[in-house]
Amino acid sequence: MSENEFQLGRQLFYDPILSKDQTISCASCHLQANSFTHTDHELSHGIGGIIGKRNSLALMNLAWNSSFMWDGGVNHIELQALAPISSENEMGSSLNEVVAKLNASKKYKALYFNSYKDSLVTGQKTLLALTQFTVMLNSYNSKYDKYIIDKGGDLFTQQEKNGLKIFRENCASCHTEPLFTNNEFRNNGLVVDPFLNDYGRMQITNKSEDSLKFKVPTLRNIQFTPPYMHDGRFESLKEVISHYKLGIVHSKTLAKELNSNLNLSHKEEVDLLVFLRTLTDYEFLFNDRFSYPF
Repeated sequence: MSENEFQLGRQLFYDPILSKDQTISCASCHLQANSFTHTDHELSHGIGGIIGKRNSLALMNLAWNSSFMWDGGVNHIELQALAPISSENEMGSSLNEVVAKLNASKKYKALYFNSYKDSLVTGQKTLLALTQFTVMLNSYNSKYDKYIIDKGGDLFTQQEKNGLKIFRENCASCHTEPLFTNNEFRNNGLVVDPFLNDYGRMQITNKSEDSLKFKVPTLRNIQFTPPYMHDGRFESLKEVISHYKLGIVHSKTLAKELNSNLNLSHKEEVDLLVFLRTLTDYEFLFNDRFSYPF
């Protein structure tokens, strides 16, 4: 890890030079104020206004992920950027094409020299620099974190304490503390969108037991990451809770934790929503170190 390499990765993350027509950057779908995801549309948009098949995942605490993407199609953080760069629905380019453009840039030749003592741009260096930036996108200063560090002091209101108790009883088996994900894949009972026809992890493993399973996303900063689910079908957390109360579709691969619908009173729903707001880390969302560098 070096500061020069981090800053090179930051420049690359925000630069549309990575896309085929130089219109889309990593930050186009991963906005800092939204915990490095997008919120203005259900599905990610790529070059030429192409609409993708999935809602982008929020980028944070990636060093603790054992796989990446909604279907786990990438299993190493240093390779993750290859997927959007080469996807026809996203950046529509290739690593060779990106390297050629960066080698033609005096600015990047200098930045690569500062990082690697060699101005030659390579694919390996490019992916490593992007990793050095994204691996530092760590969120751990929410109200929840301060409450846990204080060992249950007076930081939480009674309503927030009630919400935490409800969360631990109903949600924590999949959204496990402190990352608020178990890094596994679950079928959470969503109706298949007939237009997208997305069966999740099965498209990677070709195993029927993985049908309709998607990565369990972290709930950190969840207040600022709508829309929700892999296809962005829910605009609010209230809709998400309603799904678990009334909308679960039962099938062979449904997560065993969801065999019974969520049974919460209106007050308990409100308390749960209030607790989820404590997972917001404002220091992370507005940290200048991760912001647009140009």
